[in-house]
Amino acid sequence: MTDTLQPRKNPALLGHEAAEAALLDAWQSGRLAHAWLICGPRGIGKATLAFRFARFVLAAGDAQTGAATGGGLFGNAPAAPQTLAIDPDNPVFHRVASGGHSDLFTVERTVDPKKKKLRNQIIVGDVRAATRFLHLTAGEGAWRAVVVDCADEMNRNATNAILKMLEEPPPATLFLLVSHAPGRLLATIRSRCRILTLQPLDRATVGALLGEHRPDLAPADAEALAGLAAGSIGDALALADAGGLDLYREMIALLGALPSLDFAAIHALGDRLARTTAEGNAFSTFTRMLENWLSRLVRDAARGADAAEFVPGEGAAAAALRERADLAQCLSVWEKIAALFAQAERANLDRKQVVVSAFLILQAATRPAASS
Repeated sequence: MTDTLQPRKNPALLGHEAAEAALLDAWQSGRLAHAWLICGPRGIGKATLAFRFARFVLAAGDAQTGAATGGGLFGNAPAAPQTLAIDPDNPVFHRVASGGHSDLFTVERTVDPKKKKLRNQIIVGDVRAATRFLHLTAGEGAWRAVVVDCADEMNRNATNAILKMLEEPPPATLFLLVSHAPGRLLATIRSRCRILTLQPLDRATVGALLGEHRPDLAPADAEALAGLAAGSIGDALALADAGGLDLYREMIALLGALPSLDFAAIHALGDRLARTTAEGNAFSTFTRMLENWLSRLVRDAARGADAAEFVPGEGAAAAALRERADLAQCLSVWEKIAALFAQAERANLDRKQVVVSAFLILQAATRPAASS
């Protein structure tokens, strides 16, 4: 991710004008909900919106009169703001971007001092640090803000701790919880937040952002990545950085040969994906792409729609598989491979064998039935 796309540093927000307007209206009404659950797929700008709103509120001045008075953000200008944007040269913007604003606290995964690496979940200690923060008096204005990025990563104890904060919120405190899967959160947390759901970005917006942040990409590659990312600029950039498009083309070529399998190519692919050094993320990139491809295949088959073609040969590969396997078989293949990949993650299975097994599942579904 480029530096300017980091949520706390990003001055721009594209494609979420309705969500921004909802937050602005709530602020200007003087009846701002104390907690917001900002939901939607990964990589579409949820955390960017959370920090954008936090900056706006922290810069806006008096907590009781809100934005309508002008306050510190708007000076003496009579017109109400039309967006949540504040000038990147504003000192509040700089302090939020650097993590140095005394009235903003971010709850996120922290480094385990024993293992010297980032934890895979938010622990209760991370939330308790926010509790200590809220016991302090606001240092720079009337408002304080707590951003949880992301709420899905909290363990049970952390979840219970944040719930207590939401049940007894201090005055003039704004909670902004980012969530990719709100259905997995406690119902009591959801009930104490106003829910704001963001939609995936349209393909043109993802393409425009790719052009801005990865101008080195060939136009055809940028267009393919915009399609594959399904509305997520975060996913599009991650795929570009990980060489995901070349991997996707390789995957489509292998799928297009079904029910034949090029075992030499599959074993070579498995060897590369099994590496845990510089290509350590390639395995997760591959498994996510194959699982997503199968899910699109099932959805398209259920609707009777033609398959999308992000790279040459993709449509033909999907059509051939659908011709050999009916909807129920395609669904079964998707479920089996998704379960295989989930097990590989949990049990740290041999990656090369997982790749080979996935293609064997596909071959079994597309091989002609033996005549009786």
